Amino acid sequence: MIPERPRHQGKNERPTLPWAVRLVVSMVSAVVDNACRPNGTVNRRLIHFLDYQTPPISTTSVSSTDISIDATRNLWIRLYSPSNNQLLPVLIFFHGGGFSFLSPASLAFDMVCRNFATNLPAIVISVNYRLAPEHRYPSQCHDGFDALNFIDENWATVLPKNADPARCFFAGDSAGANLAHHVAVRACRTKLHTMKMIGLISIQPFFGGEERSQSEMQLVGSGLLVSVPLTDWCWNAYLPLGSNRDHAAANVSGPNADDISGLDFPATMVVVRGFDPLKDWQRRYYEWLLKSGKEARSSLPSVHPEFQTSNLKPTCLNNFHRASST
Repeated sequence: MIPERPRHQGKNERPTLPWAVRLVVSMVSAVVDNACRPNGTVNRRLIHFLDYQTPPISTTSVSSTDISIDATRNLWIRLYSPSNNQLLPVLIFFHGGGFSFLSPASLAFDMVCRNFATNLPAIVISVNYRLAPEHRYPSQCHDGFDALNFIDENWATVLPKNADPARCFFAGDSAGANLAHHVAVRACRTKLHTMKMIGLISIQPFFGGEERSQSEMQLVGSGLLVSVPLTDWCWNAYLPLGSNRDHAAANVSGPNADDISGLDFPATMVVVRGFDPLKDWQRRYYEWLLKSGKEARSSLPSVHPEFQTSNLKPTCLNNFHRASST
């Protein structure tokens, strides 16, 4: 069970949510809180009650298939191909879940990737990576980059013929957006043979630091799924033993940040939400990208974090088409 929520003196923001949403969030929060043990381990059996797994299936609009990369570490990808014969961009997606939960087969992320494939449209590749605390940083980043390298080296045999190697994008939600950033940095320092990465869609990226930001404190006790105790637990489970939240894996724009000013870092869209406790860290990331001389845009849809990636279609569509057509 995660620690008790910290007290905060002062006025807290409290979003107005429909009763049905509040009920679902309360139930999910209770299960997640009890699955996150105080000793830093996870009750996987309890988490599985919330994590409905979907097999790869083909429909009239999108077909999907799972491709194994390294069975010894359960590294695999789920490839989504829309029923579209046009030359299409490629979106490499990293799922969220605090580095500790979920997979590309999780119902929510399977639906998101199908929507992206259909509505962008694009060839979508969702990456399965090892989870904390059984596997700490940098295992997830290694898996993400190895998946990218596998796609790059096996482009002609793995991807459909209408996949455009000149229009490739990273994308990620929450912890997946954190991984997308780090994989993008490493990709910039490594010569890819086939793919040209031209964009990164960072959806409510999971960043943090030792400092308590204003948004973290203002949203204490707000009843949202993402809470300070939960994010602290996730960082403790993910970061190398002995590290704090100012580690470069968490505080990407902080005192230990990588210098990306000399890298050909892809143009980035940072999606921030009004009632996300991590929104201040997400804005700092956006500002850091600009200070580093990189092209970046920030989007602030007025929706609640409980709705997550499924409501981002209009924002992603507009920015994705703008980037992929240049």
